[in-house]
Amino acid sequence: MVKIYSAAWVLPVTSTPIADGSVAVDGQVIVGVGTRAEIGTRFPDAQMEQFSEGIILPGLVNTHTHLELTAMRGYLEKEESDFFAWLKKLTLARMFRLTPDDLTISATWGACEAARAGITSVGDASDSAITSMRALKAVGLRGVVFQESFGPDARLLQQNVEKLKTKVNELTNEETDLVKAGVSPHAPYTVCAPQLEAIAEYATAQKLPVMMHAAESEAEDLLLREASGLFADNLKTRGIDFTSPRVSPIQHLRKTGILDCKPLLAHCIRVDDQDIDTIARSGSKVAHCPKSNAKLQHGRAPLAKFLDKNLTVGLGSDSVASNNTCDLLEEARFAVLLARAGESNRGKAIEAAEVLHAATVGGAKCLGLSDQVGQLKAGLKADLTVVSLNATHQLPVHDPLASIIFSSSGRDVVMTMVAGRELYRDGRVLGVDEERLKARILEISKKLV
Repeated sequence: MVKIYSAAWVLPVTSTPIADGSVAVDGQVIVGVGTRAEIGTRFPDAQMEQFSEGIILPGLVNTHTHLELTAMRGYLEKEESDFFAWLKKLTLARMFRLTPDDLTISATWGACEAARAGITSVGDASDSAITSMRALKAVGLRGVVFQESFGPDARLLQQNVEKLKTKVNELTNEETDLVKAGVSPHAPYTVCAPQLEAIAEYATAQKLPVMMHAAESEAEDLLLREASGLFADNLKTRGIDFTSPRVSPIQHLRKTGILDCKPLLAHCIRVDDQDIDTIARSGSKVAHCPKSNAKLQHGRAPLAKFLDKNLTVGLGSDSVASNNTCDLLEEARFAVLLARAGESNRGKAIEAAEVLHAATVGGAKCLGLSDQVGQLKAGLKADLTVVSLNATHQLPVHDPLASIIFSSSGRDVVMTMVAGRELYRDGRVLGVDEERLKARILEISKKLV
């Protein structure tokens, strides 16, 4: 049975906005996009629903999250000026204060937040990735869950790789049409070169998508280029012989074979022109996380250069431990404003359409989902977001693209749909007991006091 969703505006993203537009959905699939008159004529017997003061756009794609850390929202504020201390406090709390059930609740609460913000697909990295996969399945989101691997000590290479394989096997056994498994060697400063090489070989052989943090912080840069800094000092204190490659993080990933996997690279703040060219030639993608980058004082990734080099770029919120909200419309606005403030020599300003593309089409490409989602087009999956344009902070609307990026946020979302199924509607995440989750997340937060 075809159902038609109509609104004041429809944004296909890959074509011009449609005034008084409609999207026709049959089961899990989009079967028509056009004006209300056109779609009504094509499907005269369809059920119709009108969002008269709203805008329909493709479901938003959050390319970099850590849903299991949702319980740590606001927990690490005092450590944000010291990235090493921030990482240490986060790691210890996760390992010794939170149970597996706590992490599952945390991830599910984060998945609910994503659905409420119009996010339909996520790329989630987690040490306990099975909790994130179950959270996405419980809420109904689409995504790729990347099992993290750690191991700066080459002496532990074999057992770390075997541990990764065991966890990935557990993940793949729970895959669905919506949620798939991937691997994530955590970062160049937490995974030694031999382990990176082994993971690259494993991912290639198993045809697994790869995500990795890269070129994020000064400490990482100093470790890899000069064998100095906080990370280098800590490794020495732990008796770990970490061989510095004496090159940039991106060139290090090229030499270890990680870039041969065409990975999704999160952050990419400390990159030069050579690094950007290397990323482009390898076919790797970038998860741009501007709010987290700024909040942790890491700096600003060169978004305009990424776009000018035709890199595949998606937007990521990172964890709410470093961002505080999982809101991709807010992320998109911040990305535009930060780039305009810091990349004035580009010759032209980054436009709203460019970051909306990153939040949808670009994100879908980053996660290997572009043949399914990312735009409103017949034949693709019915992953939709409906945003109300009726609030004081949005009216009047002269340009729907500008209204979405510069006036709206996730709080203006009124409906989120994945594969034709409504996940969020009328202020509720459907099929999930949010009151129970809320009570549990508040209980968990007391463990972190």
